Amino acid sequence: MRLPPLAIGPYTAPVPLVQGGMSIKVSTSSLAIAVAECGGIGTIGGSSIPEKELAADIRRAKEATKGIIAVNIMFAMKNFFSLVKTSIEAGVDMIITGAGFSRDIFKIGRETNTPIVSIVSSPAFARLAEKLGAAAIVVEAKEAGGHLGTDQPLRKLFPEIRKVVRKVPLIAAGGITNGYEMAEMMDRYGADGVQVATRFVLTEECDVDDTFKQTMLQARKEDVVLVTSPVGMPGRALRTPFVEKMLAGEEVGVRECRYKCLRKCDHHYCISDRLLKARDGDYENGLFFTGENVYKMNEILTVRQVFDQFVSQAESVYREPGVDYDRLSAHPAAMNTNETQP
Repeated sequence: MRLPPLAIGPYTAPVPLVQGGMSIKVSTSSLAIAVAECGGIGTIGGSSIPEKELAADIRRAKEATKGIIAVNIMFAMKNFFSLVKTSIEAGVDMIITGAGFSRDIFKIGRETNTPIVSIVSSPAFARLAEKLGAAAIVVEAKEAGGHLGTDQPLRKLFPEIRKVVRKVPLIAAGGITNGYEMAEMMDRYGADGVQVATRFVLTEECDVDDTFKQTMLQARKEDVVLVTSPVGMPGRALRTPFVEKMLAGEEVGVRECRYKCLRKCDHHYCISDRLLKARDGDYENGLFFTGENVYKMNEILTVRQVFDQFVSQAESVYREPGVDYDRLSAHPAAMNTNETQP
């Protein structure tokens, strides 16, 4: 059965798939454009980006596609509201925000007719976001990459939030790697769409250094670990030399903060510096954020191939009675773009 579209505010994505906004400079316009052209929601990671550079990237995306372009900005950023204003003035379609919670962002959304999408990890914040005017809500569970707001798995957390959110679209995020899992979250759990991030790093259009992609491709299950972050939240990353030092308790910080990007920062290392190092391919010193299930991915695809895989797999089983989603999503063929069912 054909997947339903995803409507957020005045925008409708033909494919109910949101590309997660990954910072710093992991999700740029090149990736977001390709996703939007495929009918999903393409998202630029807007945290820790100079405002002029962010505005230029948004304009580049809007000029290149008639699809939907969003920007993801962490509330933890010191210049959060300035980044939001810059994004809206540059013509972005919607703002996605998490890593903290802002009440004032909804007022800005109303004043500028910009849909605000809240990333939450608890029923309480989901209920509050809907009450304050969120156009959609992303439920991000512990399987996600980067900063985490919960230790609850998606299939436990999502039903709890589904009970309290009824008026706006609810999007499932965290560890989704194929179309069968997409169909499962929409069919069995009632999601209106899914958000996927790590899978899109392993695409040709994602313009991180190839070392970043190869590090992900070579990752084993045991290489995915939790680390502390100056943001004040745990983060999910790959076990690399920098992470090994940090986990061993070695000094990995800096005496001076170069970026001064966070509202609150414990300075035990500079996260902006480490994320940029990873983005540029510095395996020894970079922090490589990743989703929990990265080890299941074994090839670099085009964005179009990822969409074809997700849609064909999902539509082959969506709304079919008695589907064994656990068997389908665990089967090796789920990772093969040339097959829709095992």
